[in-house]
Amino acid sequence: MSLDYNVDKIKKVSKNLDSFIGNKIKFRRSMLSISQDKLGSYLGVTFQQIQKYEKGTNRVSASMLYRIANFLDVNVSFFTDGFDNPSKTLNDENQLGYNIDIGKKKESIDLLKAYYKIKDSSVRKKILELIKTFSATVV
Repeated sequence: MSLDYNVDKIKKVSKNLDSFIGNKIKFRRSMLSISQDKLGSYLGVTFQQIQKYEKGTNRVSASMLYRIANFLDVNVSFFTDGFDNPSKTLNDENQLGYNIDIGKKKESIDLLKAYYKIKDSSVRKKILELIKTFSATVV
């Protein structure tokens, strides 16, 4: 039986997944206002290693991803959710339909933090609808 696979394609998908996971780590860490140094201390690695994980330069092992998920209070699946098109990364025109890497935009993180500080869910829903209305007029 012959296995038909393209090594270069597999490497590209792997690199894209590493970058995708790294972006999700950075996004979640930023949402919680946790420094790279604090996460690194918890994991027993340097902040430089956290930077390499977040950039996708270094691959995160399964056990390390599990520990990161526990510290950041999410399921491990959080880091791979949305990676349904391995030929794209968050830096491409992504699955959400716009050309922004939300995890790298401070404004996006600030907006989400402020949004979730609003305790009343009905007020949050109204604000979301308002934003959707404004964004529809900008298209």
